[in-house]
Amino acid sequence: MPQGNRESKIRLGFLVWRTRHVKERQFIMILSVLVGVVTGLTAVLLKNMVHYTHRFFTEQLQVDSGSLLFFVYPFIGILVTRLFVKYFVKEDISHGVTKVLFAISRRGSMISPHNNYSSMIASTLTIGFGGSVGTEATIVLTGASIGSNLARFFRMNYKVMTLMIGCGAAGAISGIFKAPIAGIMFTLEVLMLDLTMASLVPLMLTAITSYVIAFFFMGDAFLFSDQVITHFRMGNFPWYVLLGLFSGILSVYFTRVNIRVERFLNGFKHPLKRMALGGTLLGLLIYLFPPFYGEGYASLEMLMDGDAARRLLGNTYFFDYRDHLWVVILYVAALVFVKVIATALTNGSGGVGGVFAPSLFTGGVAGYLLCLLLGTAGVELPVSHFVLAGMAGVMAGVMNAPLTAMFLIAEVSGGYSLLLPLMLTSVTSHLTSRGMEPYSIYARRLAMKGDLLTHNKDKAVLTLMKLHKVVETDFRTVDADDALGDLVKVVSRSSRNLFPVVDKEKHLLGVVLLDDIRKIMFNQEMYNTAYVRDFMTIPDTVIDIRDSMEQVMKKFEDSGAWNLPVLEDHAYVGFVSKAKIFNTYRRVLIHFSDDE
Repeated sequence: MPQGNRESKIRLGFLVWRTRHVKERQFIMILSVLVGVVTGLTAVLLKNMVHYTHRFFTEQLQVDSGSLLFFVYPFIGILVTRLFVKYFVKEDISHGVTKVLFAISRRGSMISPHNNYSSMIASTLTIGFGGSVGTEATIVLTGASIGSNLARFFRMNYKVMTLMIGCGAAGAISGIFKAPIAGIMFTLEVLMLDLTMASLVPLMLTAITSYVIAFFFMGDAFLFSDQVITHFRMGNFPWYVLLGLFSGILSVYFTRVNIRVERFLNGFKHPLKRMALGGTLLGLLIYLFPPFYGEGYASLEMLMDGDAARRLLGNTYFFDYRDHLWVVILYVAALVFVKVIATALTNGSGGVGGVFAPSLFTGGVAGYLLCLLLGTAGVELPVSHFVLAGMAGVMAGVMNAPLTAMFLIAEVSGGYSLLLPLMLTSVTSHLTSRGMEPYSIYARRLAMKGDLLTHNKDKAVLTLMKLHKVVETDFRTVDADDALGDLVKVVSRSSRNLFPVVDKEKHLLGVVLLDDIRKIMFNQEMYNTAYVRDFMTIPDTVIDIRDSMEQVMKKFEDSGAWNLPVLEDHAYVGFVSKAKIFNTYRRVLIHFSDDE
């Protein structure tokens, strides 16, 4: 017996046994723990791959001068990454979190199996060689892929596959940061899973399991350990509000500049030109600003450890000006506003990574910049607190996820005593940015295409519905030059009361309604003297087959029609009826809302 058939029979036998002896709810719990184990191990593996690759290339660099290696390494990393993606993966794997959202909204929560490992390798090559992006989007896509494919392996339905994607994402964040609460919040806020006990318990199991695995292999040290040594002072309350306002505006800048720079690079259709331009500009930025090299967490630790100016200006030509306050301030301001360009150049030119770490870097440096500026006016602030609060603020604005930001920074710093200022900065930033940019950086591209699944249940159900599945094609077409007698024959053979008028190229010219000819259709004297063109009307609105269901419903609402024609490249396809949409909507809503 072939090996494949034997494995299929074994799996089928297990599935039959599981159906008989293990209730689905219990199996979901088991599956969530399994996802936690695998994502925890994956997070540990990715973190070590990036760390040791990064250290291999940087440990010999000098502190007191710039190095041309900062210019060369990122370009090499992007080149190798692009070759790996082109010849081994053969599929775009950038923007990991956006791909997860798209899979939930448009692909039935199915993610290609190669994402279990491909984005990890590509991200290691990009970041290890100095690409100015983070590993978090990579690990989220990897974790979501693990959850999706495990659920698929066990023949689970769409709801369970979606839940396992959420579990995989939660386990990924929990493992990479050792932050289980942030992992759960990320899934609920960013991936927009509904908060019910049916979803919350598996998410908790996965996050806790992944955390335990990461704790076992990497110990209990925080990412930013021993940074919070003093308690929050109520007198600093206004400055946290100011930081939140600054972070909110900065997060909108971050989102829009990131998208525009990538769009600019995508304008170069030839990938080699795009890589050459993006890689060269990235190398130049990292050469001038070495803190942009890699994820940037080491630079954030420098800001909080003391003697930040000397350490931050290390490996740069600005090192000799480390004692000049305004030179330091200008340098730090450049880090705040230019980091996003380095990130967009990395991804746009062919690198693989996310904006999770860059948003934390931008926020942390923004908090430090505020401390420097207020310090010139005699206001002394706890630098480590404002660096951490700035990280939470920009992340909350960029990702539209204030709870994730607040709990993540508290967990990675051990600074639970700072929950109040973290909450204050995060919420202020979120409210500030939300007024200007309603979507997170991950969701913005999908939202513009109508492909985004949201917490709004009506919009979520419309997103899950597919237009081509509600198009009705059993309407008999007629020609504009057909006589009334020919039209009556078509009417006698049809069960519909609407007749599209098309030409030889299938272009829709108009519509004949049965009500419009009912009074004359039995007048045989007109059978050869009246023609279809005399009775047809032109629809006020038509639907393009590529329209989203939300756009379709808006056209129905604006036109007041009950039936609208559907076109594809101006050619007639069929009709969509409001009644058919409502029936399909009810079926999808029942499936979507079922919480057993």
